[in-house]
Amino acid sequence: AQAIWLKPSGPCRNSGSAWRPLAGSACGLSLAAMACAAVDMSFLADPSRFAKSHYEDEDCTEDLAEMLDCEPSGFSLAPVISPSTFCQDIKKSGDAPGLTDFKKGTTTLGFVFQHGIIIAVDSRASMGSYIGSQTVRKVIVINEFLLGTMAGGAADCSFWERHLTRLCRMHELREKERISVAAASKLLANIFFSYRGRGLSCGTMVAGWDKTGPNLYMVDDQGDRYKGQRFSVGSGSTYAYGVMDSGYRHDLSIEEAVELGRRSIYHATHRDGASGGVVRVYHVHEKGWTNIVEGQDVNELHYQYAKEKGLSGTE
Repeated sequence: AQAIWLKPSGPCRNSGSAWRPLAGSACGLSLAAMACAAVDMSFLADPSRFAKSHYEDEDCTEDLAEMLDCEPSGFSLAPVISPSTFCQDIKKSGDAPGLTDFKKGTTTLGFVFQHGIIIAVDSRASMGSYIGSQTVRKVIVINEFLLGTMAGGAADCSFWERHLTRLCRMHELREKERISVAAASKLLANIFFSYRGRGLSCGTMVAGWDKTGPNLYMVDDQGDRYKGQRFSVGSGSTYAYGVMDSGYRHDLSIEEAVELGRRSIYHATHRDGASGGVVRVYHVHEKGWTNIVEGQDVNELHYQYAKEKGLSGTE
């Protein structure tokens, strides 16, 4: 049953925990077997009380201006004379040799073929000889038709490509259509150019399908932007290029293209100590993108390819 609380029309007094009308008074609603009860509705006269605490001793004196003063106005900068040139100054001074020589490593690649674009990456994050992770996702989803890859500093690439995701979404909301691959890559290049010389470490690819078909761009931390048919970025890129160039054709089937990307990443991880983990392969096509290979261990691929050659894999 649902209880209905109404304010009585006659004078009432509070007796204990319930409201009851005084003797001889009338209630606004008269129903059989229903007590006349009321709730204090005076708070409706002052809507600001909705946001106030039930505890009288709680300090609620802060206004919006005071709260906004607590928000940071931007990134926290290093407590040095010139944060924008700190990395360059340290390198020129020679006080800390090797401090700014970021020992990064990865292998990413992408190529255009008749059925779209293949993006293949490894999953290792390293700092010199130290392997920090074997499960990094180096393909960043920008939208259902755009993908980005990350090589260089994981934090830099991850942050700015996710920022690019927000910018592309804002473009869709304003213009009522998806952003082109060229425009998305240009936005990222402009960001990197504005931060040039400030220590960013990024080598990215932006791949997608728009009104003009499949498009592949490479953007680096200097703000350089290139459009091409084949790219490989990272410490293992020279090894990946060797395999990719030897097997690339524009008329590859989807199965052949996926295998070429997978094999190229495997050979790079085999020769480059900073690359490894698992291989992930994505196919960008006219209906969006598809994750073809979610994560195949390079160790399994090593013995698989060795067996195809009639070897044991321990040679």
